[in-house]
Amino acid sequence: MIEWKVTAFDATDVNSLYKILQLRTEIFVVEQDAIYQDMDDKDQVATHLHGYIGGELIAYCRLFRPGDYFDEASIGRVVVNSKYRRKGYGHILMDKAIELITLSMNENVITISAQLYLKEFYETHGFVKVSEVYQEDGIPHIRMKRGIVELL
Repeated sequence: MIEWKVTAFDATDVNSLYKILQLRTEIFVVEQDAIYQDMDDKDQVATHLHGYIGGELIAYCRLFRPGDYFDEASIGRVVVNSKYRRKGYGHILMDKAIELITLSMNENVITISAQLYLKEFYETHGFVKVSEVYQEDGIPHIRMKRGIVELL
């Protein structure tokens, strides 16, 4: 059973913040061999969704209100600890993130900047591609949206 924490930056305890930054660096910088500055001064305005099993951080993402990252609400830095992949935790994380944005932010339209190889994963959560492929930190990405009535 996943123990979920939903915290603002200032309410995230030091140990949790350390685990979050460690996991993000492990996956987004080391595993993906992408040299970039993960700490982008957006953590301070994000809502942090982190899930634990037995005290170990297994899944994480950050949520944004409209205007804090994109014009619409947004989900970013979606990550699952490599030891817990292929067990459905990424889907559980996305379901939880969408639920939080829908219920606590009262938002239905969500924009993401998705790594291209995860396009089908995000499509299973109702996201549709709305841009051409672009490079972000040396990795192919696409913009995707969920909750839109018509494609642009």
